[in-house]
Amino acid sequence: MITREIIKTYATKYQTSELNVAREYCQHLLLSNFYQQKESGRILFKGGTALKIIYGSPRFSEDLDFSGFNINLSYIEKIIEDCLIEIEREGLNVEITESKETTGGYLSIIFFKFYDYEPRVQLEISLREERNIEGQVKLITSNLVPAYTILQLPEELLVIEKFEALFRREKPRDFFDVYFILRNRLVVQREYREKYKVREKILEILKNRPLDFRGELKLFLPINQHALLRDFDKILINEIERYL
Repeated sequence: MITREIIKTYATKYQTSELNVAREYCQHLLLSNFYQQKESGRILFKGGTALKIIYGSPRFSEDLDFSGFNINLSYIEKIIEDCLIEIEREGLNVEITESKETTGGYLSIIFFKFYDYEPRVQLEISLREERNIEGQVKLITSNLVPAYTILQLPEELLVIEKFEALFRREKPRDFFDVYFILRNRLVVQREYREKYKVREKILEILKNRPLDFRGELKLFLPINQHALLRDFDKILINEIERYL
């Protein structure tokens, strides 16, 4: 198990809270053990935490999101159960407070307890029927845990799903993730952009919806990123007009 001193050190280095670092440590443990379980190859990592862990986004996140292909709930629950057993062997206390089937797949809420940290991680798997989507193997390196490998949803699909999340939820975190995608030139397929009028939709939301970017994002961004939040809507619009 990681030491308290390491968490404090990296909270200072990353200019964030100890809770954010402790939660990311637990997310790494979940992912590392998850992809050592049988049948986990049918479940592909995606979402905002994937942008952080795989691509280096500065935004910390509470959630782990996946797409599952041709796998039933009993397999999913067994994977998670075995994964948490391994994590408890690291010395952490783990409690699942919710575990249920959803209209689109599976949801669980997991609380960890070690030292005086009690991070919460929501794990959500959307079940899909496509048969020909292969995950991309990625090596994950972190100062918090030994290196491990994961399977991610292919980049072009991961990006599309982030745009779809923005249109569905209109949350500040989704706008930041889109900003990161554009700023780092991740693949946004031209066919998707043009067919669904992505640029026009986002600009319309920014024009017509009051969004509190600072209120939500300051807790999950390093202090040195907070300057972005002062005029974030204008910064995002500049990226949209340049790259969409």
